[in-house]
Amino acid sequence: MGWPRNFEDNYMEEFEKIALIENEIEALYLSGELEKRGIPHAMRSYHDSAYDGLFQFSAGWGHVEAPVEYKDEIGVILADIRQRHPQQGE
Repeated sequence: MGWPRNFEDNYMEEFEKIALIENEIEALYLSGELEKRGIPHAMRSYHDSAYDGLFQFSAGWGHVEAPVEYKDEIGVILADIRQRHPQQGE
């Protein structure tokens, strides 16, 4: 889904870090579900090619940002995703 050109001007100042994302698959599931529900959000990856992903390996894939009023709903969605799709080794 493409955002309008002025999306960042209208929303980014209202976005806050909501939750840490463990891996790219979790990010894809969460982003898809948030788009389905019409929840504005931004996925921020911690990948840095200068360090060849080293920081991402230790800190997690990244995080999701969204307006704070969606924090609880996003937390419930993320918990459901993690329950339905547990990571290997858990």
